[in-house]
Amino acid sequence: EKEIKVEIVERKGKLTLVLALASLISAFGSSFQYGYNVAVINSPAPDMQMFYTQIYEDRYGPITDNFLTLLWSVTVSMYPLGGFFGSLMVAPLVNKLGRKGTLLFNNIFSIVPAVMMGVSEVVRSFEIIIVARFLVGICAGLSSNVVPMYLGELSPKNFRGAIGIVPQLFITIGILTAQVFGIRSILGNKEGWTIMLGLTGIPAVIELLLLPFFPESPRYMLIQKGDEKTARKALQRLRGWEDVDEELCEMHVEDQSERAEGRLSVLNLLTFRSLRWQLLSIVIMNMGQQLSGVNAIYYYADSIYSSAGVREDHVQYVTVGTGAVNVFMTVAAVFIVEKSGRKLLLLIGFGICCAACVLLTIALHFQTKLDWMPYVSIICVITYVIGHAIGPSPIPYVITTEMFRQSSRPPAFMVAGSVHWLSNFTVGLVFPFLERGLGEYSFIIFACICLATFIYIWLVIPETKNKTFLEISKLFAQRNKVETVVGAGDSEIGAESNERETNSTFL
Repeated sequence: EKEIKVEIVERKGKLTLVLALASLISAFGSSFQYGYNVAVINSPAPDMQMFYTQIYEDRYGPITDNFLTLLWSVTVSMYPLGGFFGSLMVAPLVNKLGRKGTLLFNNIFSIVPAVMMGVSEVVRSFEIIIVARFLVGICAGLSSNVVPMYLGELSPKNFRGAIGIVPQLFITIGILTAQVFGIRSILGNKEGWTIMLGLTGIPAVIELLLLPFFPESPRYMLIQKGDEKTARKALQRLRGWEDVDEELCEMHVEDQSERAEGRLSVLNLLTFRSLRWQLLSIVIMNMGQQLSGVNAIYYYADSIYSSAGVREDHVQYVTVGTGAVNVFMTVAAVFIVEKSGRKLLLLIGFGICCAACVLLTIALHFQTKLDWMPYVSIICVITYVIGHAIGPSPIPYVITTEMFRQSSRPPAFMVAGSVHWLSNFTVGLVFPFLERGLGEYSFIIFACICLATFIYIWLVIPETKNKTFLEISKLFAQRNKVETVVGAGDSEIGAESNERETNSTFL
């Protein structure tokens, strides 16, 4: 009995050096670049547009303002479009190359465009920047899905939430780094913008050199490759102890339940009744995350700060300050997610964002009438950033990893990623027109989206904190109105079609 007690205590996973370093290297090499490339063209935009004008006029003669705007919006929107295509590549690549293998392969889509953007001024071509933005978008689309999947599968259940937020933390650090480099006196100037764009290749080179020394996902090795020996070794390195039989046993149960179904594609995934609510949930969470106006808030921030009386040469420093708040709150989320749970952070986050959007609309409406109202606008922007950073930004990735089992996880991330990037692309495309047509009232639309997402999470999403993948399947089985059989039922898998339906719950 004493021995059993010791094992139960031991089963609470610990943050080993191998696990910590694997998390940091993969997040810095991949997620960091996603954030960096989101913000990297904001500050040098005037210098880059001048470069576009110069090249175009040298070749073809005068350029109209409308055509320059079109060229620039294509440059900006190529990134989320590449992200969408990257998301479509997730499932085939992670099943063929593994999670770690895909991250290593993905560095091609970072190093090549980094070189292209770095030499764009020398070869006098703006087209090369547009193509490079698309390629680096593919890199971001892959990494934004593969890093959370890889880290979720490496982590013990009691650290899955905290480690699952690490990719989002590095996205915010990437945004902040680009904002700091973009300060006019650093690289956000005529001489420095090509260097700034090219720097994105450095994290990729570091990841390419260091990540091969860390283990592949043990779940991938055992369930998809059938290699128990490598999976055991990887688990022993990650957990820091020899006896990993209990975790291997859980993987075997998962493996048995999946053999009845075979490899799942996105189309299979859409037909399973037992995965209906999980799929709907990731679609709504990812749409809520992107359509809640987070990119619009960043887009609007400079003009809000300017109208609040912040001097134009100081706006860039206030923007950097907002980026720093974002990083700080994401760090806080890493530490509180295992105590407060996923659902509570999502509800608090979307609630804060909804209230901030309503108040911002009021503040912008009275901005010219009351002297102190612009400062309320600044507070609203910072409050919104805090709300988004603790819930809507990081948690959907964590929950997507937890809601799905091994063979359904890659297509689930493919669906989540496609929705994420298409929503991102839509906001980038539609918001300028929305702003022109509705002005400050455009934030009421974002408030409604935040409220709708809040209500859905409150009614549908269960708390997944400290639960195994099997236990989470059982929670959704009740909502999907399918029976779930764990453990003992695995020997009877696949006897009849309704049992096949039941067993897909394990996925």
